[in-house]
Formats: sequence, structure tokens, C-alpha cells
Amino acid sequence: MRKTRLAGTFAGIAIAALALAGCNSGSPAAPGAEGGTGGNGGEGAEGSEALWEVASDVSLDGSPTFDAMTARDGVIVGVKEDQPGLGFLDATTNERSGFDVDIARWIAASLGYDEDQIEYKAIASANREQSIVNGDVDYYVGTYSITDSRKEQIDFAGPYFTTGQGLLVAADSDIASEDDLSADTTVCSATGSTPIQNIKDNYPDVPTEEFDLYSACVDALINGTVDAVTTDQAILIGYAALYPNDVKVVGEPFSEENYGVGLRKGDDALRAHINDLFTEGGDTWQAIFDKNLGESGITVEQPAVDAY
Repeated sequence: MRKTRLAGTFAGIAIAALALAGCNSGSPAAPGAEGGTGGNGGEGAEGSEALWEVASDVSLDGSPTFDAMTARDGVIVGVKEDQPGLGFLDATTNERSGFDVDIARWIAASLGYDEDQIEYKAIASANREQSIVNGDVDYYVGTYSITDSRKEQIDFAGPYFTTGQGLLVAADSDIASEDDLSADTTVCSATGSTPIQNIKDNYPDVPTEEFDLYSACVDALINGTVDAVTTDQAILIGYAALYPNDVKVVGEPFSEENYGVGLRKGDDALRAHINDLFTEGGDTWQAIFDKNLGESGITVEQPAVDAY
């Protein structure tokens, strides 16, 4: 697999996220969690398209998902849009950006679909599996951790990225790591997310708060109604870059999260296609990483896919 070798830790993601934030004032957009198509990606999408070619005359025998794409002549992709550097929708320009968004575009291109044939749907973390099962989206790319419990309902291609769970706290907080969590500290995360379940399982005495969007948790942290926000450290550092005077990332990652592409269960043909794309497309993966997070200073390896 192609390796990305950069100095530093996940903290460097703040640089890339801050570059994104410079185009936006105030807090990140908090779009509705249950839908919204979002339009095309404008100049950002055009820049992404230069990183790959749109395939032609694609056939994928045995994939009901691809058959549905063919019938509608388009792709429906589930995404996040409140995560700077990973999956973000600029409410002013209506442009989408981020590593996950470009991964989704790359997959669509490999299936023969250009940007103007992609419909994006923002799906809350708690509703991702059901949306895939219902066929509301063809595939989902949005900081979606691969877990055994999720694989009971859906399949995953990948992983395509690895990160770890971290903590975001107020700038003046005494919380320095997960060891400081207690019955007096309320921790917030997205409903249905792996991080909030990790807190419930491993820190049962710690009170929790849940919202559909991570941005709502960050707002609650800044407002003082919760004491910490937890999710993957890559996401948290983006928020720390947006609000450097209000919040900070503390401690070291205390889990390993492998991001995968959520797919309809049993669609082995599509899963194999995407896994082959990741395996054979190391240079494109590298280019997508460099475009979105290349100035971050983090050390990352493109993970090997799990062709289960």
C-alpha cells in the first residue's frame, strides 16, 4: 500500500482545517441531519475531478446497488457535512470539501459517474445503517467506523483511513485525558456513534449527552452545558482550529477507529470493486490525502483493505 509519511501527530490536522475555516465565518453550518442534497461541489469538485478520470462503459454484474445507479443514471451518497477537513458543506457557497467527500467522488468516478450525477444526503450517525438497508443511499462515506455490530446489518468496503478517539474540552478546562472523566463531567457525542458507545461501555459512571450532529456538541461545550466532546481525534482537531480561543484537544487517542464505506449487505460485487479501487489506487489515495490533509503534519499509512 502507498504510505503517507509526514511528521507529527493528529494535532497537525488543525492546519488543514484552519485553511478551510478561513473561508467561513462563525460556527460551521449545522444542516439538517435527515437529508438535504446539497448540490454540486463547484470549484472544489472540479479540482477533485483532476485527481482521477471518470470511467466509461462500466459493468458490475451481480450488484443490485449498481443496477439501481444505472436505472436512475446517478449515484446517491450518504455523507457528513459538519466535519472540517473530512466532510464539510459551506452554507454560503454550497461547496463540499474534505477527505471523505473526495473518497466518495472517487468511488463514483470509478463507477462511471461525474460530479453532476452525484446526489449527496446528510445522514445522522444513528440512522446510517437503516438508510443503507432501506436503499436511501447507494453507499455512505463519512467517518464511519467499521464494527462487528454494524456488519450484522450492512457491509463495509475498506478501511480507507485509521484514526482514534479523543477528547475536546474547554480551553480553561482541567480535564487532561480520559482518566479525568468522572460522574461530574458530562461527555457529548453523536447519537449512534462508536465514541459515545465506548464512553458508555468503559466509563459507565460518566454522564453523557447526545445530538445528531457533532457541531451541536461543540456548541454545547462552548456554551458550558457539557464538559467534553468525544469522537475521532481527526474530527475534533478541525473544531479546535475553528475555535482556538474556546476549546482544545487533550490527551492521546484511546481507541483505534477504521473508517469504511458502508454498503448494502450482500453486495459483494460492489464491495470488491471498491476494495480493488483502494488497493490499486494508492497514488490517487495519496493525492486525495495531500489535497485535503497534506499540510497537517500527521503520519498516516493507507490501511490495507479487509476483503472478508
